[in-house]
Amino acid sequence: MKVAVLKGGSSLERGVSLRSAARVEDAVGELGHEAIGIDVGRELVSRLRAERPDVVFIALHGPGGEDGTVQELLEILDLPYTGPGVAACALCMDKVAAKHEMRAAGLPTPDWAAFNATAFRELGAADTLEEIEERLGFPLVVKPARQGSSLGVEFASARDEVPEALVAAFSYDDRVLLERYVKGRELAVSVLGSDPLPVVEAIPREEDFFNFEARYEIGRTEYVCPADLGDAQTQRVQELATATYETLGCSGFARVDLMFGDDGHEVLEVNAIPGLTDTSLFPMAAEAAGIDFTQLVERILESARLRDQVA
Repeated sequence: MKVAVLKGGSSLERGVSLRSAARVEDAVGELGHEAIGIDVGRELVSRLRAERPDVVFIALHGPGGEDGTVQELLEILDLPYTGPGVAACALCMDKVAAKHEMRAAGLPTPDWAAFNATAFRELGAADTLEEIEERLGFPLVVKPARQGSSLGVEFASARDEVPEALVAAFSYDDRVLLERYVKGRELAVSVLGSDPLPVVEAIPREEDFFNFEARYEIGRTEYVCPADLGDAQTQRVQELATATYETLGCSGFARVDLMFGDDGHEVLEVNAIPGLTDTSLFPMAAEAAGIDFTQLVERILESARLRDQVA
């Protein structure tokens, strides 16, 4: 097969995407296919028309690549692609919309409040902090509504810290999410097809939380896979992750991030195109399930072809 690997792009996660794509391209070659790396930009459509690949492997992260934008173009061009479809990508990328869907489906997710830049700058949204404090308490997690890799995530331990955290979050997106902080164990469940993989626990060594640097710099975070949860808790986490994956309409593969705190398990978000770098959690979980990286890429490619045949 001729496999186009979409990478790079202009999002703040460009570097992560390039690292993911490099591993994917190597694996595609090991499988005996032709890998065509395409750094996504204005020439994307013309490159795809010229190459006319059999399948497109999307190794993009963040806005533009993970939010349905590229997926819509690939559907117009009638090219099969990896990962969730347009609607699921758009929903997973918008943390606020995703949480509304989770709550409507009865899935546990931390309480939240959200508003956009217009409400903040022109409608006095900052004056609602008293009500937000009453509803959510402190500390709060303040994050951009549509970013990944923990970019722009800030913690506010008191009301006077919230404005600065909001300004920081608004530098990444024009809509922000204020979320009740859940103290506990940070877990991730990757789903391949419809099957949950072993649970990964992330334990930051030098940081108070799992931020961008801790996520991608080797040695900054300790990972335990399979997580030491016991059979019953492991099953519960995997079932919850699979239910969330299905609720948001995912297919192919994705990763569900959760917290395990005093009130049980709560879903934070779903990553429609999880990282595939050498420190990423998805390949780690696959390896724990006995699936090496080349086999993982093969299964992801096959899921894209099968979905195209069904469609």
